[in-house]
Amino acid sequence: MDEMSKGMSQAGSISSTDKNQENDGSTTPCVYVSESCIECERVRAACERLGALATVRGPESLPPPQQQPAPPSYLVTAPFEGELFDAAHKAKYRVLGPTAVLQLAEREEPPPANARPLYSLAMRGAVICFSGFRKKDELTYLITLIHYMGGSIRKDMSSKVTHLIAAAATGDKYRYASGFGLPVQARSWVDACWERRDDPACLATDDAMIKEHKLKVFAGARVCFVGFPEDETQHMAEVLASNGGATCALDDADCTHVVVDEHNTVVAPECSLRVHVVKAEWFWASVQNEEAQDEREYLFKDVCKNGVSRMPNPPQYLEEVSRRSSVGGACGAGAEEGAGAAGGTPAALQRLRKRKLRGGDATLYKRRSSVGDAVLLSLSGNLLDCTPSPDGKQLLEESEVPDNVVRKLMSPRQQVFMELLQTESNYVGILHTIVNMFKQPLEEMAEEDTSNGKNQALLNNTELKIIFGNLPPIYELHQRMLEELHYAQAHWSEEVSIGRLVLKYTPDMVKAYPPFVNFFENTKEMLQQCDRENPRFHAFLKICQTKPECGRQSLQELLIRPVQRLPSISLLLDDILKHTHKSNPDHAALVSALAGLREVMSHINEDKRKTEGQLQMFDIYNDIDQCPAHLVSSHRSFVSRCEVVELSKELSGRGDHLVLFLFTDTMEVCKKRSKAFNSKSPTNGTGTMRIGSSKPYRHISLMPLSTVKRVVDIREAEDCHNVFALMCRSNQELKEKLYSFMITDETVDKSHFLRQLCRQMANTVCKADADKFLACLESHQLDIDTSDLALSTLSKVSKFAARTRIKVGRALSFNKTPSKLKRAMSSMISPFGSTSNLTPASQLAQMRLASCNNINEMGASGGGEGGSVLVAPLSVQPTRKAGAGAAAALRRF
Repeated sequence: MDEMSKGMSQAGSISSTDKNQENDGSTTPCVYVSESCIECERVRAACERLGALATVRGPESLPPPQQQPAPPSYLVTAPFEGELFDAAHKAKYRVLGPTAVLQLAEREEPPPANARPLYSLAMRGAVICFSGFRKKDELTYLITLIHYMGGSIRKDMSSKVTHLIAAAATGDKYRYASGFGLPVQARSWVDACWERRDDPACLATDDAMIKEHKLKVFAGARVCFVGFPEDETQHMAEVLASNGGATCALDDADCTHVVVDEHNTVVAPECSLRVHVVKAEWFWASVQNEEAQDEREYLFKDVCKNGVSRMPNPPQYLEEVSRRSSVGGACGAGAEEGAGAAGGTPAALQRLRKRKLRGGDATLYKRRSSVGDAVLLSLSGNLLDCTPSPDGKQLLEESEVPDNVVRKLMSPRQQVFMELLQTESNYVGILHTIVNMFKQPLEEMAEEDTSNGKNQALLNNTELKIIFGNLPPIYELHQRMLEELHYAQAHWSEEVSIGRLVLKYTPDMVKAYPPFVNFFENTKEMLQQCDRENPRFHAFLKICQTKPECGRQSLQELLIRPVQRLPSISLLLDDILKHTHKSNPDHAALVSALAGLREVMSHINEDKRKTEGQLQMFDIYNDIDQCPAHLVSSHRSFVSRCEVVELSKELSGRGDHLVLFLFTDTMEVCKKRSKAFNSKSPTNGTGTMRIGSSKPYRHISLMPLSTVKRVVDIREAEDCHNVFALMCRSNQELKEKLYSFMITDETVDKSHFLRQLCRQMANTVCKADADKFLACLESHQLDIDTSDLALSTLSKVSKFAARTRIKVGRALSFNKTPSKLKRAMSSMISPFGSTSNLTPASQLAQMRLASCNNINEMGASGGGEGGSVLVAPLSVQPTRKAGAGAAAALRRF
């Protein structure tokens, strides 16, 4: 007791000993804290609310706990191992971890009433059941950790269970949890929570923690793929591995599933009865739903030889969450009956054989083949046009051909009409498949996700609108058109006006088709992006593609049909017109219908061109640095692009590489950035300049076409190729400006570009004759010279150096430099050579720093008036401007 008193006095946390408490009959609990925990001020403060504190160093310092009805004794220690922990746990102390003490203090809750050690409250409220664990030591270890974190354990699944920890994605408990939507976790969930046991904010039931340690879809599964192409097998193996499964050979003893391509496999592979032989739909449905599906719903062959099912009878408690389809239910019924017969007398087996021979159970045990499905669909009007059947033959839609009509007795006109009717029926079937198999289920998932707050939707509303938003008007239009075609077929005569029927729907086609066709590329890109980035959506597409209604075609292949439909109708109408006599009243109607269809297609193409031009305008705006925001406008669209070199120096500078973006009412002039020389990016913080820029162009000028008064085509000469000029004058400027350029883009034809420019100029000022804006002159008439213009890399280097030299000269100009710096510079400037006969440019060329001069050269060339006159380089010589004669020549022209 003296050691205990000494420990308590060192901690300074209690005022009396246990003996005094017992004598006084105090009801205050004693809280013994290990030395490692008492050092933390927060833990010490939290322990004080439980009772009187005392510090312990080892198991010998622990007194025997007080007996009932005395208050319990607590021990706060960490970690939950060692002699102190074992002694306290054996002596029935209430052992708490520092994390639990902090959490209880924060929540202002009393400690739990049971004597189970509690390190934290991370799993408080979780009722956990285990499935698939075979090692007793592993299971005991996990149960102990869960108890330490405040969780509870149940042996069997019940309504009180909140979480299932499974070793593999199979078994009755897994099906029960999946049916009721209980989280199924991997063992790593417990380990991760225990690793964070010292974090009071850690909660095992947090959504992020649950999602991170959710059991993989194919955990514990070893799968063999049969009948798939090599590339598809590899793709499915990658998906399997990313979801916790592994591939294996068919004869592998550990094989759990055989996934079969039902379109390429007729007979189920021979394997063990405990192996699940399933269709590919099971695999993709599991990926889509993020949980392994019940194999009984996707069996490749429902009943094996002798009527024995591959699946055992389901437990009774799983029947409440059974989600079997009608085929699965039949399978279950067959399984039970087969199992009963297999375990019965020979008389029972004989009765089963007789019943099978009579065909009484044919519908029960017969599997619908893919060919049979396709035939049934062909009779119901869901067969795709030009869709091959699995045996490589084309299936005809028999429901569209009347039984009382023989094709060879039809007139040629009626035969072509029947072809139009059949293709229209097939086309509506495709649209029906897209809407009902793809669009509606995805929209329902999105609506359910919005209503219940769960993140189960495969696509959000924006993605759905981009992919399917423009399709419903086309579907409704052709549904009505198909009904009228059916009526015409039922009341057929040679005078039936097919042209009038089609002409009736051309106005609706003008409204319905352009939005879909114009943004089809956006639709395709969004579909590919979602397919690539969303594994669940990819699995959904794979499931739909395996169904007979899709004819094994992807959604992207189906969505392109509306783009192809109008040309197909036009060809069929043209064929009907060829077999229609001119005296037939339908002849004129067919001509009008064909003209209307061509007008619709022309309108679609023109609208598509405008839409693409507007979309290109956004791309151009994003590529130009400092581009004016008003370049993007709803009434403006992109026309063409041309790379040039400026011959004048009014816009950017002589020899600069520019790009002209021509729009319907303006022209954007921007400079093409060079990674080496033209970058003006700021420094990167280390004193060096960053090379290159995120945007390839820099804005120079936005030139409205209303200010361009004349386009001058410079005639080709030996030293003048692909040169043109623009004479511009705005309302605010009285003087005309002349800009000259040389086209450097080999793919651009000069005459075609200039004609496009003149056409847009005429449209801007509302004039019909665009040729009046174009003039042709000789190069010497505008004083245009390209002989000194070099486009090589060396010339760019020289030009860059020359510009830098000029900037340095301007920075040290005598007009702006202080007097002391002038005197310093005057001693550095070379004194040699006469300057009396030099121009200012020549004088500037001689201004070289003394440190850069060769003394021997200066001595040899020194002094005298007879010395040669230095000539300034071309880069610093004044460039000759287009004189008044050029403008006069244009006026005379």
